[in-house]
Amino acid sequence: MDTILISGGTGLIGRRLSYLLKSKGYKVHLLSRKSNPKNSLPTFLWNIDQYSIDDSAFNGVNHIIHLTGAGVANKRWTRKRKNEILTSRVDSTNLLYDTIKRLKVPLKSFVAASATGYYGSTTRDKIFKETNEPGNDFLSNVCELWEKAINQFEQLKIRTAILRTGIVLSKEGGALEKMTTPIITSIGNGKQFMPWIHIDDLCELYIKGIEDHKFQGVYNAVSSEHITNFSFSKVLSKIVKRPFIPFLAPKILLKLALGEMSSIILNGNRVSAEKIKQTGFKFKFENLNNALKDLL
Repeated sequence: MDTILISGGTGLIGRRLSYLLKSKGYKVHLLSRKSNPKNSLPTFLWNIDQYSIDDSAFNGVNHIIHLTGAGVANKRWTRKRKNEILTSRVDSTNLLYDTIKRLKVPLKSFVAASATGYYGSTTRDKIFKETNEPGNDFLSNVCELWEKAINQFEQLKIRTAILRTGIVLSKEGGALEKMTTPIITSIGNGKQFMPWIHIDDLCELYIKGIEDHKFQGVYNAVSSEHITNFSFSKVLSKIVKRPFIPFLAPKILLKLALGEMSSIILNGNRVSAEKIKQTGFKFKFENLNNALKDLL
């Protein structure tokens, strides 16, 4: 079986993806900023700030799945944090590209994360497709530069795919954990859309990315179900059997508390999943109710 190198392999998605790849018989290598003796998988160090990497990480590697990126919603967006969000994505991709080029690694594919933030933090009736232009805010600019760095791999004749990912639902943490509070509330006016995907469907998309030789270009990695924050919160409260109180988190308070970062919570677009479905991919969890039942 092929060997897969995962950057960001110790994160939420990387841990689940590593497990699924191993269960399918693949060999998995991880790139990490810290050594982890408890990890049973071969783990190799890299330092994005110092632009250094352990070359032995690429021995026998056939595919790279690139997940690295500082958490967008983990900290307030100071100037320093915004720079970390950008450079952790762009510089890490450039480091991988320069290393692959220098070592002449014969990769079969390079499959990388991006985000639906590419389309901008707004709320409108439009359903965004992969062919739409990027938005005009901080995150859309990050995604545009991120994808530009990813597309360099095409110059090396490596099949390259990008997954613009929505909100990843997992029982191991992430957005769902933050939303599952003693009292479930909607945010702002609740009309913002929340493009989402079950973590197992996302991992299967990455696996399809390395297995399907026709899988190339940009795809929206989201469920085809369009749901607002209000409706999402109501479904969640029903599943976890906790009270739902609408509009308890006023927009003005969130803006004061979170600053510019509040835009990703208060706004959200509908994003199309049609292109990914046309590849023959079958979502296991296309309905939010079923996804939350499985996770919670």
